[in-house]
Amino acid sequence: MNADISFVQSEQALHEEAMQQSGTGDFGDCSYLEGMRVVLAAYDGEAKFHPAGRQAARATLVQALKTRLRSQQLLQQHAAVLTREIRRPVIVLGLVRTGSTALHHLLGQDPDINVLEYWLAAHPQPRPPRSQWRDLPDFQESAAEIEGMYAFDPSLRGVHLMAPDLAEECRHLLAQSFTDDAYEVNATVPSYTKWYENGHHRAAYLRHRDLIKLIGSTAPADRRWILKYPVHMKHLGALLEVYPDACIVQTHRDPSRVLASYIDLIAGFRAIFEQDIDRAAIGREQLEVWAAGSERAIAVRREHHPSQFFDLYFHEFVADPIGSVRRIYERFGLSLSAAAEERMRQWQQSTPEGKHGKRHTMEDVGITRAEVLDRFAAYMKYFDLKPE
Repeated sequence: MNADISFVQSEQALHEEAMQQSGTGDFGDCSYLEGMRVVLAAYDGEAKFHPAGRQAARATLVQALKTRLRSQQLLQQHAAVLTREIRRPVIVLGLVRTGSTALHHLLGQDPDINVLEYWLAAHPQPRPPRSQWRDLPDFQESAAEIEGMYAFDPSLRGVHLMAPDLAEECRHLLAQSFTDDAYEVNATVPSYTKWYENGHHRAAYLRHRDLIKLIGSTAPADRRWILKYPVHMKHLGALLEVYPDACIVQTHRDPSRVLASYIDLIAGFRAIFEQDIDRAAIGREQLEVWAAGSERAIAVRREHHPSQFFDLYFHEFVADPIGSVRRIYERFGLSLSAAAEERMRQWQQSTPEGKHGKRHTMEDVGITRAEVLDRFAAYMKYFDLKPE
C-alpha cells in the first residue's frame, strides 16, 4: 500500500483486491460497510502504525473482505442450510482471563456436540470429514497462521492455546462484518472503540448465525452447538435477539486479577502493528471497555429469565472442572454421556491450561487495584463477587 494513499481513499482498491484474489464479487448485504469505514477512518487519524504494521493492517482488511466474499458464495451455493434452526446453543462469555478457554476446550471433547474449530472459523464452509482436514489448503493455512503467531511471540502459547482443529472463539465470524474487538486490540483506534462498544450489532450476529448454519450443515440438524467468545458479553442484547433461546454460561473472576494479563496480551499484539506501545493508555481503555460491557450485560440479564443463565466462578472451575461441566449440563437439561466425560478427563490430564507464567498486576500499568474494584463495583455487587 502506498503510504501516501489513506486507508479511506483505499476502500475501493481493497474491495477490488479481495475480489481479484477470491474470484467472486458478491459481498452480501452492505451492513459491513459502516464498520469498515469507521475502521478505515480510525486507521488514518488515530493508529500509530509502523511501516510493516501498516502493511499488515491492510492485509488484514483484505483478508476480512476475502473471507466475506467466499462465505457469501458458499451461502448462495448451499442456500438450503439457511432453513436450519440453531436450537438452544450453549454460549460461553464473560470477562477475559476467567477460564473460558479451558472450559471451552473441555466442553469441546463431547462427541455429541458441535464446536467451531479454528480453521473453520477462519474459512467458513460445510465441515468436511475430519480425515480429510490435514490435506486441505484452508486447514494448512490456519496451521501456518497459528505457528506464525507463536513464532512472533512464544509466550502466547502459554497464554492462549490454539490449534487448527481445536475449538476456537467466534472472532473470525464477526471480523468479516467489521464488528469485532480485534480491530481495537491490534491498533489505537478510540473512534472505532466508541462505535463498536456502543453499537447494536444485530446484522453481524445474523451473519454469524448463517455461518454457523453453513459450517454445521454436514452434521445432524439436532446436534447442539457450544460456542465461546468473552466479547459476546459486551453485546449480549444483540446476541440474544438472534439466539433468543441460547443457554448462556457467564464466567467470573475478580476483575483486578485478570485485566493486567489481558493488557499485556494486547500490548504484544499491538507491537505487531504499532510503534510506541503505551501500556498505561491500554489499561485505561480496557478498564472502561470491560466495566461498561459488564454493566450492559447486567441490564440485558435483568430482562431475561434467570434460568437462561449459568454463572461459573473461576475458583469453582479450577477446583473441579469436570464437576463444573456437570453442573452446566444439569442447569440446561443436557445429557452428559460417560464417553464424553471420560474424554474430558483425558483432555484435562493431557493438556494443562491456564499456566500463564509471570503474574501481572494493574499497578504495572499505573492503575491501582482499588480503582479497578471501584469501576467494577456494580459488577461485583450483582454477581456477589469478593476480591481475591
